[in-house]
Amino acid sequence: MLDPTDEQAAAVDAFRDGQHLALQAGAGTGKTTTLVMLANSVTSRGRYIAFNKAIATAAARTFPRHVLCKTAHSLAFAAVGHKYLSRMNAPRTASWRIGQSLGISKGTRIGARDVSTRALSHSMLQTVTGFCHSSDPELTARHVPSLRGIEAPEERAELAELVLPYARKAWEDLQQTDEGIVRFEHDHYLKIWALAEPRIPVDFLLLDEAQDTNPVLEKVLHDQRDHAQLVMVGDSAQAIYGWRGARDVMTGFDGTHLHLSRSFRFGPRLAEEANRWLTIAEAPIRLTGTPDIKTTVSASSSSPAAVLCRTNVGAMIEVLHHLDAGKRVALVGGGGALQALAVAARDLKSGRRTTHPELILFRSWGELQDYAANDPSGRDLAPLVDLVDEHGAEAILTAVDELTHEDRAEITISTAHKAKGREWPSIRIAEDFTPPPDDEDSQDEHGKPLPGPIDLGEARLSYVAVTRARQHLDLGGLSWIHRHPQGSPL
Repeated sequence: MLDPTDEQAAAVDAFRDGQHLALQAGAGTGKTTTLVMLANSVTSRGRYIAFNKAIATAAARTFPRHVLCKTAHSLAFAAVGHKYLSRMNAPRTASWRIGQSLGISKGTRIGARDVSTRALSHSMLQTVTGFCHSSDPELTARHVPSLRGIEAPEERAELAELVLPYARKAWEDLQQTDEGIVRFEHDHYLKIWALAEPRIPVDFLLLDEAQDTNPVLEKVLHDQRDHAQLVMVGDSAQAIYGWRGARDVMTGFDGTHLHLSRSFRFGPRLAEEANRWLTIAEAPIRLTGTPDIKTTVSASSSSPAAVLCRTNVGAMIEVLHHLDAGKRVALVGGGGALQALAVAARDLKSGRRTTHPELILFRSWGELQDYAANDPSGRDLAPLVDLVDEHGAEAILTAVDELTHEDRAEITISTAHKAKGREWPSIRIAEDFTPPPDDEDSQDEHGKPLPGPIDLGEARLSYVAVTRARQHLDLGGLSWIHRHPQGSPL
């Protein structure tokens, strides 16, 4: 074990004193090493709760024997999930068939949008998912997701009134251990476990990636604090999953707040770049790099190891570009998301409706084209429309089939979300990381609009992206930050 830094030593001392801790660990600052130091400083029983199984498995090789390394789902499975094992092996069923079996027999019209039985069925299942991610004891209208084109409060209330009775029937179905209509998923038994108010019999709990914790797990952990010491570790500036219900449980945590700020991944130059985004994201830490690591930052790179994109469509564009150049291309997470978008586009272009959640309300490709071109809320779909119109859905599907494994690839493409927790020798930021639109209501002395403010969520995602590099960062699509008023690395 390496000698601890002053920050690591402070964390160990606070832990040994029995304090509940919130440990802010910036990108590459050795949070796992620090947690192992904490665990080795005591002999009492502990649990390390990881974000996914791969992390838990890797951690088990480094933590001492008195600390079990599990995911929250594995704890829930051992307690109640195993009772539903036969249901989890059931074949996948189209959402509209599930909805039909639960009584959804006809569509409706809400505002200016036709809502099909497919859309209602999808909303019903997403409502159950939202409930499972929440800490709420009952299904309510707040769990019903929004649908494109149904944004007005009265329209959303009408949608909720339609969907909730079916969502409650679906949740009732999911309580059956032997068989049922709705396909049983891992989040279902996690929620059932949480509703039982479990007691985890340990002396301390170490929660990793605490900035992206679903409220259902947050409540379970907080219910342990009377008998177990809690350590929440993560990076608030990497809280990038709020769109799916996760929230940062560290910022308001009732306990001692400490931090790890020295990155062992990259040098001072990249730390400076990261601090631009940490300032914008209003993060509680600023990073220092390791002086011996000479990481470079520029606006160009001839052959990066990876390209990080803002969106799935941006990743699709990069994949097509590099395949056209004859490269062997890998895509982090596989081509499933791109394939689903391409199939949805092909269905719409063929005059068939799609069940893709982003496109489910559109009856034709022409309707989607019009929405993307003329409706302000549809601007994020414009790149997809342009890509399909230029290359065709079949070309995209062919490209997905040509993807290779990362071990054999000449270049790896990833969205920034999927790159979280990863690192490469060199990366390029893709061009779909665009600056915020100008603020038309504010002008400089020459009468030109001033740059608009940077969204906090976008700042966090940009921070994740730039901190994946070890040796070289090509700013690419984020080069504009050096010209933006908020871009000073304070």
